[in-house]
Amino acid sequence: MTTDELATSYEECRRLNRTHGRTFYLATLLLPRWKRRHVHALYGFTRYTDDIVDEVDSTTPIDRLLRLTEWTARFAEAMDGGPAADPILLAIRHTITVFDLDVGDFAAFLRSMAMDLAFTEYQTYDDLLAYMEGSAAAIGTMMLPILGSRDPAAAREPARQLGFAFQLTNFIRDVGEDLGRGRVYLPAKDLAEYGVTTADLEARVVTAPIRRLIACEVERARWHYRMAAPGIPLLDPSSQPCIRAAYHMYRGILDEVIANGYDVFTRRAVVPNRRRLAITAASLMAPPGRRVRAG
Repeated sequence: MTTDELATSYEECRRLNRTHGRTFYLATLLLPRWKRRHVHALYGFTRYTDDIVDEVDSTTPIDRLLRLTEWTARFAEAMDGGPAADPILLAIRHTITVFDLDVGDFAAFLRSMAMDLAFTEYQTYDDLLAYMEGSAAAIGTMMLPILGSRDPAAAREPARQLGFAFQLTNFIRDVGEDLGRGRVYLPAKDLAEYGVTTADLEARVVTAPIRRLIACEVERARWHYRMAAPGIPLLDPSSQPCIRAAYHMYRGILDEVIANGYDVFTRRAVVPNRRRLAITAASLMAPPGRRVRAG
């Protein structure tokens, strides 16, 4: 692996982040350049894997499972010192090596991606949490060594909680989009409690029961944000602006869901650029160690 090959690999991961994760990408610009590319590598790996699972063209679930199985095998081979011709594998292997990241977190992530091909709904929130252990919490703990912390043990659980908060925010925002993939991430028990059926969601009409259901999920996500907030001041000072900004921008998506009248079907919840820029500026100006206002 040459320096040029590695640089090209990291650039491909950065391109994926810039194209598909604009909110998070904006936050990563607040990181020191040397950390930034490693965060892009994590994003690139997880995004590429997620795209295999979420492909909605003519491929069947079996086709996607075969692709995921092949990708998982190629990742394992690369981690065992075998060839890593794919640029994303080159970048992620280098990042794992540099920071001695726990490969078990990556195995948990890949297991959760396989669950997406086996399950189209989750009965309870505990069931959904089991899925998010790999798809969300593990990503938080992958990130922590890159971000750095004066107290990694204390920062670990807040990092996991921030992963849960981000993913649940995405699930709330993307209810309509996920229906198009044949999936419902809101727990079936919650739907039943508020008198909502999957057919009601598929009708894409915002009724009073659906508003109450989405409001419940918003409050649940906010709880995870509150649990995550104490971890941000524990990060290395150079990483705090990035995570402060990501925290407030993603949490702002929930505010937009409310402002849209809980319409998660016809109006995508997007934080306005003016507010995102204000969050970015405030995050840069916040003194290191300042507590995060959880709300």
